[in-house]
Amino acid sequence: MKGLLRKSISKTYAILVILITCITVGSYISYAMFTVTEEKANAISIVTGNLYYELTVDGNTSTALVVEAGSFKEFTVKITNTNNRVARYNFYYKGIISNEVEMGYVVTEDGDIPPSEVGTNIKASESQEYKIYVINHGKEEITIPIEVGVGLDYNDLNLASDGHLFEEIQYKTVAETLLAGVGEKGSINTSDREQTFITGEDPNNYIWYSGKLWRAVSIEPTDNSVKLVTQWNISAIPYNPSNQAAFEGSYMEEWLNDTSVDGFLGNLREPEKFIKMDSKWNATMTEDTSKPPKTTIVEAAIGLLNIYEYTMSYSGTDYSNGYLNNNLDWWLLTPYDLENVIYVPMNGTTHPYTSKAPYGIRPSVILKENIRIISGSGVENDPYRLGGDSDSNLDGTLLSTRYSGEYIEFGTGENTLYRIVSHETSGLTKITSAEPLKSSGTFLTSAFGDNVNYSSSNTIGTFLNGEYLDKYIGNDYRNMIEENTTWYLGMVGSENSYKLAKYIDINMSDTTSSTAESTVGLLRLGELMASQFNTYSNNTFYWLLTPENTGLWHIKNYGSAHHLSLQTLSSIKPALFLKSGVIITGGDGTKTNPFTLQLNN
Repeated sequence: MKGLLRKSISKTYAILVILITCITVGSYISYAMFTVTEEKANAISIVTGNLYYELTVDGNTSTALVVEAGSFKEFTVKITNTNNRVARYNFYYKGIISNEVEMGYVVTEDGDIPPSEVGTNIKASESQEYKIYVINHGKEEITIPIEVGVGLDYNDLNLASDGHLFEEIQYKTVAETLLAGVGEKGSINTSDREQTFITGEDPNNYIWYSGKLWRAVSIEPTDNSVKLVTQWNISAIPYNPSNQAAFEGSYMEEWLNDTSVDGFLGNLREPEKFIKMDSKWNATMTEDTSKPPKTTIVEAAIGLLNIYEYTMSYSGTDYSNGYLNNNLDWWLLTPYDLENVIYVPMNGTTHPYTSKAPYGIRPSVILKENIRIISGSGVENDPYRLGGDSDSNLDGTLLSTRYSGEYIEFGTGENTLYRIVSHETSGLTKITSAEPLKSSGTFLTSAFGDNVNYSSSNTIGTFLNGEYLDKYIGNDYRNMIEENTTWYLGMVGSENSYKLAKYIDINMSDTTSSTAESTVGLLRLGELMASQFNTYSNNTFYWLLTPENTGLWHIKNYGSAHHLSLQTLSSIKPALFLKSGVIITGGDGTKTNPFTLQLNN
């Protein structure tokens, strides 16, 4: 066979073993095994440590190499370093095969790859491939199992001391990582025996999970579970009708734990795997910031922070310096009395207000104790990434399989950052601009129209379905957009449930008959991503498309929803649906590395 390095070994059975192992230094040997954890088309994907492995067998997914009589097969081991530092590994293979079978490395253009690669460096984001072949000279088909091992060199003197990656194979849990330190601008407060709190101005406690940026708030010492809250408001709704301040049974509890295609819980990634579905939330009524008794405990997968948990995040009495103050208005869990619920205004203080107010929502979850951190440093631009939520090599993946909140690159000019909203229409992906549209750095504004019903021909609809598509999207992206989709225009009164924006009743028995057909639209009240989820700005009011009794709902610059006169000039945050054939061509869905896309015809 031309171009092949052949080796014959005379044995009576066929087993192929591919090993990637560490160097022996003195009497110290570091070694770890790993197994197949995820299958993808045409490859077996295996992740361990900070190296990523793909095994392909003749273009097909398999855990064994099948070689027909009188033929040969070739497969590839591709090693990719997804870490941000140099990694070092050893690679070799050995075979125990019959005298009718040959195996070896495929000769590269640069010459033979030796039968063993020892102490090989691989730079960050780079890959190394090894091609192995097997020739069957016999008259019967053979099946050769594939086994894989991995290890990293602990004592490699050619790498800086912080470049040794072997310790990172055994990833620390979220709790272990946080308890080991949260940076110079944070600290760990152990004064409460039931919750260990993270405090400070800006601790290293940022976590990226399911398309959203979170902050770790506290650790429960009994099981090392970790409470999180989103860094930004995700939506805005009334807490409940007037004089109904209890969390249990409220609009708020329903919104957070809605498992439908529109709900927050329904759009979280594998919640049963990551979060405690039977979490307990202390919703006891109180008029002060001291630790409340456990009088009212609500069991739910998703909740909010209570006032005590919020105030434990800062030191002293200057609330604005605590890391949980995001300069927006958002609800806490805690009733103040039978009529009012406590919320956090943009200055970081706490105040009671009527439950009918449509303030912002920062959902809170409790991570299970076994969730591990596999990368990141815990700062805003490099948040901790969780095992099972940090995907690699997503090229070719359908966008319709991804998660609410993830970022994508879309359109032209200065408005190219968008976020996934949901997949409310099967196969399609609803997206919205990450912030209202800008022109030369200034937010665009527009009146809504002559009546509360959105259409492609009213004032704002004409802009969105005309100039916006031409000037802000362009031809390279326009073919990805699904045309003439349905937009729900249900009216929501000041004390009504957010569900009426889409459904005819609060039981969601059927969708509203008030709809519009249009290529581009706006988000509705209570929809995911329908709140200002960036810090306070003077000029970021933006329209929603949900009518209210006396006007139209919009999101104010501090993240709460209000109704507005139709002729008021407000900013524009477009929403649209992408076709089912749109695939990912790069990126990881974070703000600093958004997905890039193409339409797969």
